[in-house]
Amino acid sequence: MEYSLLNACIDLDAIQRNIQNLKQVIDPGSKFMAVVKADAYGHGAVRVAQKALKTGADWLGVARPEEAFELRKAGIDAPILVFGYVHPAQAAMVNDLDLVVTVCGLEMAAALSRAARALNTSVKAHLKVDTGMGRLGMIVGPARTDLSQTLADQQMISKIEEMVKLPGLELDGIYTHFAAADETDRTYTDRQIKAFEDLLAALEKKGVVFELCHAANSAGILKFPESHFDMVRAGICLYGLYPSCQGQSSTVKLFPAMRLQSVVTAVRSVPKDFCVSYGMTYKTQAPTRLATIPIGYADGFSRQFSSNCEVLVRGVRAPVVGRVCMDQTMIDVGHIPHVKTGDEVVLIGSQGDQTIRADELAKRIHTIHYEIVSALTPRIKRVYSGSGSG
Repeated sequence: MEYSLLNACIDLDAIQRNIQNLKQVIDPGSKFMAVVKADAYGHGAVRVAQKALKTGADWLGVARPEEAFELRKAGIDAPILVFGYVHPAQAAMVNDLDLVVTVCGLEMAAALSRAARALNTSVKAHLKVDTGMGRLGMIVGPARTDLSQTLADQQMISKIEEMVKLPGLELDGIYTHFAAADETDRTYTDRQIKAFEDLLAALEKKGVVFELCHAANSAGILKFPESHFDMVRAGICLYGLYPSCQGQSSTVKLFPAMRLQSVVTAVRSVPKDFCVSYGMTYKTQAPTRLATIPIGYADGFSRQFSSNCEVLVRGVRAPVVGRVCMDQTMIDVGHIPHVKTGDEVVLIGSQGDQTIRADELAKRIHTIHYEIVSALTPRIKRVYSGSGSG
């Protein structure tokens, strides 16, 4: 079944241009990780990963081992870092897939070491330290002149020294994650960078040096060159979307890679005070024409868009009216002449001289564009274009 009424059209050449432009602002000695977790933020992990690696990415980043499995199944053999928690019982799978896991403390590291030794194998790992994200990792205190002076940090450094000696655990990297690099105020991120640098310096004094130290996410790449270290992790920017507050000021040109399109499946003339969709939350203000499009919240098109966004038809904006259903959404096209069944509808992207961006949709429902694209479900067919798209 080739034809689809609902497509996310992914421009692989845009992915390529974004990587090339991002690599121009990082140190030539820094490796480049393409973050393809959450099915490459809704863009399709396998195809994006393949394009990223052909364009010069060195590493791939995923959230869970299962995501890495799909990449390996597709024949991708590049280094893959798993950001999320990995259970010791998954040690065999991790080793078989040749993954690099994240360890967040001595207890987890020791458990993975025991599991690996029981299997007569080893597990590759990077240590995550929490410099202010408050999510995962060994907690590093606020930036200090001499980190090693505090008892808590001395204990942490001792634990890291113990971790790097664990048999069956190849701890070759260390990283942290920024909580506010996309904010206009850089104070908090400066503190995180300082805390990370101080930790690395204190560890070096103890003879502990990691092969890969990394911190910069997309916002860090654009705004904090001092955070690039040995590798950067490009997430949202890979897909042509700027982190919050970055779009206007960034000198890096990015190209949105996704165009979400559908078709009109029905057009009807209705009178004034005609109720639309569940709950009768919307009534027409005058006689008009309503069109139906086959997308709903089961496709990842949020119910919060009910009477709260626009789409493009014949190059003109048309408002969504009534509640978004599970599989269908209604729009008012009374002001657009000659709309008929089969006409293209654009939900994200350009048509004529009009453009609807993911961040516009995000503002409508008080969220972020990360959620808009990554929430799109597998019911939406991914169609690829660009060189090497097949």
